[in-house]
Amino acid sequence: MKALVILLLGTFAFQASAAEAKRPNILFIYADDQSTKTVGCYPDSWPWVKTPNIDALAKNGVRFHAAYLGSWCMPSRATLLTGRHPHGIESMSMAGKYPGSTYDPKQCPFIPAEMRKQGWHTAHIGKWHTGTDNGWGRDWDHQIVWNRPLHPENAGAYYETQILSIDGKEQTVEGYPADNYTKWSLDYIRGKNRDASKPWYLWLCYGSVHGPSKPAKRHLGSYKDAEVPVPADIFPPREGKPDYLNKMQAWAKGEDGHPIAKKGGEAFGETKKAKRFDDWVRQVNECVPAIDEGVGQLIAALKESGQYDNTLIIYTADQGFSMGEHGFRTKLAPYDANYRSPLIVSMPARFPTGKVCAASVNAPDLAATFLAISGVKVPWQVHGRDLTPLLEKPDTAWPHACYYEHMGNEYGSKVSQTILTGAKQDNHQGVPLYSAVIQDRFKLIHYLDGQSGEELYDLKSDPEELKNLIGDATHADRITKLREAMKAELKRTEAGFVDSVMK
Repeated sequence: MKALVILLLGTFAFQASAAEAKRPNILFIYADDQSTKTVGCYPDSWPWVKTPNIDALAKNGVRFHAAYLGSWCMPSRATLLTGRHPHGIESMSMAGKYPGSTYDPKQCPFIPAEMRKQGWHTAHIGKWHTGTDNGWGRDWDHQIVWNRPLHPENAGAYYETQILSIDGKEQTVEGYPADNYTKWSLDYIRGKNRDASKPWYLWLCYGSVHGPSKPAKRHLGSYKDAEVPVPADIFPPREGKPDYLNKMQAWAKGEDGHPIAKKGGEAFGETKKAKRFDDWVRQVNECVPAIDEGVGQLIAALKESGQYDNTLIIYTADQGFSMGEHGFRTKLAPYDANYRSPLIVSMPARFPTGKVCAASVNAPDLAATFLAISGVKVPWQVHGRDLTPLLEKPDTAWPHACYYEHMGNEYGSKVSQTILTGAKQDNHQGVPLYSAVIQDRFKLIHYLDGQSGEELYDLKSDPEELKNLIGDATHADRITKLREAMKAELKRTEAGFVDSVMK
C-alpha cells in the first residue's frame, strides 16, 4: 500500500511538472501607428514594401485581416492591459502637461499583475503611455521603459536619446531606440533579468513608426524611388461624410497639384518647407525595417534557445494611421485606414500556419486570448472573447460582432456622464466620440456628439470606405440589425450610456 501511495504521489508530481512546463511563453510585439499598408504580407500594402521577417511570421502563423485595438496610443494600451473597453476602465485620465496621465491601480488593475501572482515572469520593454505610474514591481518583474507621461520634456524622443526607467532607476540612454529595445528583448529571451524556472510574458513596445518617423541611417533612402499613389479622397468634397473631416483636412494641393502637408508640427517630420505626400509616405515606411529586423532576431533567439515551440508570438500595433485617406494624417477616426491594425499570431507547435482569418477582432478579444492560453484568471470581467477557436481553425464562422470605440481622453463612468448630460466632449484632436460595430462585412459608425450622425460601409465592395450607405433604403434592415448588435455589445460590456444610443 505504501509503495502504491508513493507511486501515485510520484505520478501526480510528474503530471503537475509537465503541466507547468506546457504553460507557453508570450512574446507580444507592439508597433506604433502602423498601417497595414506598411506590412508586405497584407494585400493592401504598397508593392515595394519589404518586411521579410514579419511576412515569415505570417507564413508560420495566422494573419488576421482586421484588428481594431484602439483609436490612439493611451486607450489602446489601457485596453490591452485590462481587457476592457475604455468606457469600462475606471480612474484613468489625462493629467498635467501632455502626455501626462494617471490611474488608480486599485480601481484599475492590470493583467500582468495577475500573471505575476500566478507564476509568470513579466517584462515590459519600450514605450509606456498609460499613466506616470509604470507599474514596476507590481505589474512587471523587469522593465526598461520610456515613460512619456512622466517626462513630457522627453515625450517626442521616439528616435533619439531617451530618459528610461530601468527596473525603477532612471537613466539617459543614447542610440536608435528600436535597436535598443530589440537588444534588451534579446537579452531577456536568452535568460537575462528573469527567472528561468517560470514561463514569461514580454510586452515589447516599439515607438516606430510614430511621427516624426525618422528612419535609422542604414535605412534612409531605401524607398527613395518608390511610386506612391494618391488616395482617391485625400481632398474634399467627400459626399456623405461628416463635416469634421473637412475641419481636420491635413493636405493641400502643391503648385504641381501633388498633395503637400498642411501645418502639423515637427511630430510629422516636417521642415519649414511643406513635405510632399509621397516623400512622407516613403519616410514612414523607411522606419519599418528596423522593427522587421528586430522580429527576425527575436525569432532566431527563440529557436537558438529552444523556446520557439513553446512561445506564442503576436505582432500588431496600437492602431493604424491614415496615409492620406479621407484627408487625414492621423489615427483616431473610425475608418480602417485610421484604426485597423495588422495582427499576426504564431505558434506552429499548436496552431496552423500560413492561414488568413477574415474575422474582425478587437483589443479585449486579444487580452481574453492571452488569458485563455496562459490559464491566468482575473477577478474582473474581461470584455473580449477568446480567439483560440479562430487560431485553431481560422476559417471558422465567427458569429460575434466586433465592437470598437473612440472615447477621446475619457474613461469609465466619466464617458457615460459626458454623453448622458450632453457635456462638452474631451474628444482628443477633433474627432467626435463614437461607437462602431462590424459584422458580416458591414461597418456601422454611430457618433456620440449628436451632430455627426451615422455611417455605413460595405467593407468587401468598398474597402476604402468611400461611399456612405446610411441613407440607402435597401440597407434599412441591415442597419437595424447592426444597431441592435451595437447595443447588445454595449449592454454586455456594461456601458452606462447604452440606453441613450439610438433610442
